[in-house]
Amino acid sequence: MEAIKDFFGSLMLKEMLEGMRLTGKYFFKRKITLRYPMEKTPASPRFRGLHAQRRYANGEERCIACKLCEAVCPALAITIESYEREDGTRRTTRYDIDLAKCIFCGFCEEACPTDAIVETHLHEYHGEKRGDLYYTKDMLLAVGDRYESEIAARRAADAPYR
Repeated sequence: MEAIKDFFGSLMLKEMLEGMRLTGKYFFKRKITLRYPMEKTPASPRFRGLHAQRRYANGEERCIACKLCEAVCPALAITIESYEREDGTRRTTRYDIDLAKCIFCGFCEEACPTDAIVETHLHEYHGEKRGDLYYTKDMLLAVGDRYESEIAARRAADAPYR
């Protein structure tokens, strides 16, 4: 009996009519497609995008080369080399992040005691080759310098939840 029912259902093009009914249902409704470069979807306040390194107000970099971010990174995407200054403090000579490896978990940001490394709200970056996604210390500092006011404002807004 089921075979006969399936035969007449396929003969009457039941599935195609159901599909046309569903298409007609949504045909006159408001469209939700965005025109990307001109229209952008809102991002979460805690969105984690491109990394940046921050500086103190006097211009000195915040990173003290404690290497906590390198140790906590599950993807092993961070590489740090450091030196000791005359006054006994350490600073980095090399701070590299391979964004092709990075899983944007935010552990590096949370492990940093001086808020030196942060993940910004920027998501519109790309690399045409693998090497383009390898960010060095100078590149990270440039991103931090360019967006410092936005980074500081977002960190201040998120402070009650940390």
